[in-house]
Amino acid sequence: MEVGPGKTRRAAAGGRGERGGEGWPQGTGPDGMGRAGQPGAYTCHLCFLRRPGLPASRIWWRMLRQVLRRGLQSSCHGLGLCVSRHPVFFLTVPAVLTITFGLSALNRFQPEGDLERLVAPTHSLAKIERSLASSLFPLDQSKSQLYSDLHTPGRYGRVILLSPPGDNILLQAEGILQTHRAVLEMKVNHKGYNYTFSHLCVLRNQDKKCVLDDIVSVLEDLRQAAVSNKTTARVQVRYPNTKLKDGRNSFIGHQLGGVVEVPNSKDQRVKTARAIQITYYLQTYGSATQDLIGEMWENEFCKLMRKLQEEHQDLQLYSLASFSLWRDFHKTSILARSKVLVSLVLILTTATLSSSMKDCLRSKPFLGLLGVLTVCISIVTAAGIFFITDGKYNSTLLGIPFFAMGHGTKGVFELLSGWRRTKENLPFKDRVADAYSDVMVSYTMTSSLYFITFGLGASPFTNIEAVKVFSQNMCISILLNYFYIFSFFGSCLVFAGQLEQNRYHSIFCCKIPSAEYLDRKPVWFQTVMSDGHQQTSHHETNPYQHHFIQHFLREHYNEWITNIYVKPFVVILYLIYASFSFMGCLQISDGANIINLLASDSPSVSYAMVQQKYFSNYSPVIGFYVYEPLEYWNGSVQEDLRRLCSGFTAVSWVEQYYQFLKVSNISANNKSDFISVLQSSFLKKPEFQHFRNDIIFSKAGDENNIIASRLYLVARTSRDKQKEVIEVLEKLRPLSLSRSIRFIVFNPSFVFTDHYSLSVTVPVLIAGFGVLLVLILTFFLVIHPLGNFWLILSVTSIELGVLGLMTLWNVDMDCISILCLIYTLNFAIDHCAPLLYTFVLATEHTRTQCIKNSLQEHGTAILQNITSFLIGLVPLLFVPSNLTFTLFKCLLLTGGCTLLHCFVILPVFLTFFPPSKKHHKKKKRAKRKEREEIECIEIQENPDHVTTV
Repeated sequence: MEVGPGKTRRAAAGGRGERGGEGWPQGTGPDGMGRAGQPGAYTCHLCFLRRPGLPASRIWWRMLRQVLRRGLQSSCHGLGLCVSRHPVFFLTVPAVLTITFGLSALNRFQPEGDLERLVAPTHSLAKIERSLASSLFPLDQSKSQLYSDLHTPGRYGRVILLSPPGDNILLQAEGILQTHRAVLEMKVNHKGYNYTFSHLCVLRNQDKKCVLDDIVSVLEDLRQAAVSNKTTARVQVRYPNTKLKDGRNSFIGHQLGGVVEVPNSKDQRVKTARAIQITYYLQTYGSATQDLIGEMWENEFCKLMRKLQEEHQDLQLYSLASFSLWRDFHKTSILARSKVLVSLVLILTTATLSSSMKDCLRSKPFLGLLGVLTVCISIVTAAGIFFITDGKYNSTLLGIPFFAMGHGTKGVFELLSGWRRTKENLPFKDRVADAYSDVMVSYTMTSSLYFITFGLGASPFTNIEAVKVFSQNMCISILLNYFYIFSFFGSCLVFAGQLEQNRYHSIFCCKIPSAEYLDRKPVWFQTVMSDGHQQTSHHETNPYQHHFIQHFLREHYNEWITNIYVKPFVVILYLIYASFSFMGCLQISDGANIINLLASDSPSVSYAMVQQKYFSNYSPVIGFYVYEPLEYWNGSVQEDLRRLCSGFTAVSWVEQYYQFLKVSNISANNKSDFISVLQSSFLKKPEFQHFRNDIIFSKAGDENNIIASRLYLVARTSRDKQKEVIEVLEKLRPLSLSRSIRFIVFNPSFVFTDHYSLSVTVPVLIAGFGVLLVLILTFFLVIHPLGNFWLILSVTSIELGVLGLMTLWNVDMDCISILCLIYTLNFAIDHCAPLLYTFVLATEHTRTQCIKNSLQEHGTAILQNITSFLIGLVPLLFVPSNLTFTLFKCLLLTGGCTLLHCFVILPVFLTFFPPSKKHHKKKKRAKRKEREEIECIEIQENPDHVTTV
């Protein structure tokens, strides 16, 4: 190697620098920027091409990586310069947008009124089955049979009467019937007309009387027996099927609850019962006037039940109306208003305190405060855009402020940390540009991932409208959040930097006096007005190291977490964490129960709890619709029907008719005899007349045909009924395709439970796949591929941890928890990515030193953001709502697991897993040897220089 005198210095600098890592000079990165983003003293863009043995593919990949990164950093640097030169413009435009859209949001606010459209799966097969069943048999005529817990369509009033423990509610028939008569006599006034239940009720086809539950007839018989001094034992009430006074055999399993049967009773006679449930169904013609009168009647019904509860101390009354679900769903927003404001105050306080220092010049409390306010006004603007586009508010959107705050404040704290890493001797405009260059690249990437994941959540693949609406709003919030951070908050950073450069106090905005002047003042004045020069030694070049979080991490935590004696305990901790997470993932259950979204102290939840406790044995009733002609007289068809109904309590005209033929000793083995006896004899008897609504006849010439019919099936379920109902639905549907009998099954609750587990898991799977795809596509475009590899492992560990632990914490997979899981993906990337990429790019001698430097550089911003995020969640714990409980639990686990990985798990695991840092030490030794050889060559060619020495 021959080096001339004029080329000696250049050749010595052309190799790999002390911290270049990829052939860059000491103190600079692969983009020629300093460690804080400042331009380095020297940049060698192609010196890695001179390394012998380097494959051409690696050269081009490195060139592509560097060009992309340099291009992004240059763009962000230019953006920072633009903001620093025009701060008033970038401060004014966001403020005007917020005022404009904020006022629009107030004027156009409208709550969502259709709860089924919001939380039921959009592409539910049960909705098609409901349309088909309604076209065959009007559902209004089936309401008393097609009972379900909370999901009955149309308007209705429902009440559960519960007797004290040990009492028999059947002995209180008179009191219950008084309540019943009060409901029938209740009046609502509309435009001068008084409407009672008889004007609004659903009418039976055969006698045009109101459809009432059969338990009322049972109570009438009991009351008459009591009046005539007969014992109630003479009126035998059986369960779940009982015989009424008119001879009908009626199913009352969903109307009588808490039943104790007579021991050794073959006919299932009732000994005592605790609860009775009565439902009052109203007509639904679809007219606005009819709907308004029905709503007025429901309001009066609920008021009447509260009044009767005060009068009847011996009975507990639990009432429910069709609007109760909607009202209690939106009640969460009302209950959470004050708590959200408290949460905002807590986040503002935490951000202000964590941004403060004892140094009155470099302390930035107002920047922390303004950063949180920046996120708030961006959320207000996003809400205005949502309502202008005819969006309707629902309580699930309550999570958006917390989601947006967790991401927005991360950008605020990172930008503030990037400012503190810049050189103080630079002009404040250059410092702002350098901070943008250092921070906005990663913030742009994480914001893009947020937009991608929630954009996929808003795609047509999402089958739940609440998730889709939330994701659409979140996408708008993320875009506005990003715009407001670099514009509004960037302008605030410019003004704060100008004050710092001119040596103004960070709080009082007055000139900081000289050190000589301070020495003559009291201690308290010196403390308030000190700019930190007294505490800074001449060896320290960065006065921001005196920030209390930075000092704690550098002087105490970094040494402790990387201690060799701590590492085994961290490994054990992670094994425990992984075990509980895995155990929880095996116990995941879907949350199709709508009470998970209601206020916890609401009447709907109280009603549902009582209903599940006392009426879960025989509920819900499933409609079994045979929608094509069938040979009911055929023995094989009869056997198929028996097999399909086996395991259920059947309310069936077919079984009753077969029993009638057997008792009457009538043979009906052919079509003509079967239909003739059915029409002329069976359906004419009073006890069987109600079955006319269950059969559809058609006449072709002189021949009658049965073209469709329906039965009712009741499965015995436990108190965990929701899961069992889904299992029943999944078992019955395939049978309709494999059997010769073509049928559909329907219950109003199927609309909410049909494929619900698939509907709620698809969005998070798509979001996770989107994140994985993005990270894989950028695997070879980032500065170091191992950064993406570690990021994928970390995000997977955090996501599975949150999923498993929330299951162990009794959180079901509903729309809220699914949205939180999508957010967890992004939150984990937001905090782990800067730490991991700084580690893999570090060129210190050991992994331990690399992770220390990474924590020192990004740990402050991560700790500030997660602490503010978790403290802001605390008020949600005091909102009495199942929705906010779910939100609190999931977000708490998200923040906790991310904090655990960033500060405990990753700092330990990265010290004994790749990437290795030994090659950097070898390269430095080779570089030192090369420099010695160059110096020897220079001495040999310059003997005069030797003589001089």
